[in-house]
Amino acid sequence: MRLLPLATIVLLSASGVFAQEAGGLGPKLGQDEVTPPAARSSMGDLLSKGYEIKAAIPNGGKFVVFLQKDQSAYACDMKSLTASQCGALN
Repeated sequence: MRLLPLATIVLLSASGVFAQEAGGLGPKLGQDEVTPPAARSSMGDLLSKGYEIKAAIPNGGKFVVFLQKDQSAYACDMKSLTASQCGALN
């Protein structure tokens, strides 16, 4: 009977160590977050791919612009006419 709780503890601790070594818990402290290339884009790239501007909201000295195409949506931080950074919403 005492073997089952001991085996459970060993398995849980081993799975935690494996997840840390495999990088399954996200970036480590001090490292930049890595995003897939498709998740980040510029507003010009998205517009050329057929995305449509659905809304633009002022946010201080810049705008947040929302683009959509079919079931895919992006939010873009527009600092100027030539500088924008977009991230996937879904």
